Amino acid sequence: MTYGRIHSIESMGLVDGPGVRSVVFFQGCRLRCQYCHNPDTWSLTGKDAQHISAEALVKKLSRFKPYYGDRGGVTFSGGEPLLQKDFLLEALIRCKQAGIHTCLDTAGCGDGDYGEILRYTDLVLMDIKHYTEEGYRKVTGMDFEVSRRFLETVQQMNVPMWIRHVVVPGLTDGEAHLEGLKTYIQSLKNVESVELLPYHVLGVHKYKALGIPYPLEGVEPMNPELLSDWQIRMNTI
Repeated sequence: MTYGRIHSIESMGLVDGPGVRSVVFFQGCRLRCQYCHNPDTWSLTGKDAQHISAEALVKKLSRFKPYYGDRGGVTFSGGEPLLQKDFLLEALIRCKQAGIHTCLDTAGCGDGDYGEILRYTDLVLMDIKHYTEEGYRKVTGMDFEVSRRFLETVQQMNVPMWIRHVVVPGLTDGEAHLEGLKTYIQSLKNVESVELLPYHVLGVHKYKALGIPYPLEGVEPMNPELLSDWQIRMNTI
């Protein structure tokens, strides 16, 4: 039996994978994305995190199974769920044994081999921070190679993917950037959909509460309508 640390659980999520889903937010993340709206999930321990066994977690999630219907299920998100690999694997296995659809919402930045985890993952919700080494480091403060290795394993395992990309004014926007993103996504297989997420400032108050400087201070939220044309173009790849 393995134990992990959970930041929170959303019981009736509608935007983190198909159908109605329970979304489990894991504690811990190594990336320091400039636009991150959950800095309270960065620490691997987290003073308010719940310490729970995979068995107890899936037992709790199974209560919502009647609401999942034919399309819904459980999404493991974060933070970065891959940082708690053993706990994640057991939770995935138990979900599959319970007949629950599994989705992994990740930036692909964990440790070691991901093959076993992906064997029990029905869908990967892949957060593409950037598609170039320089851009990735600027956005996250980390090296692109770890995420790239994860993506390669997803390709090898033939796991379906939904791609997400946050569009930030002055950082990950503009015709040239989005055209480059589209070309990069075209090089990937098993991509079922692409979602462009407009930058927002809903998590800024958390930085103030934690006493952390906000990297994008003064950057205005992006109007979603500005992305409507590109959203269509991304999904006609």
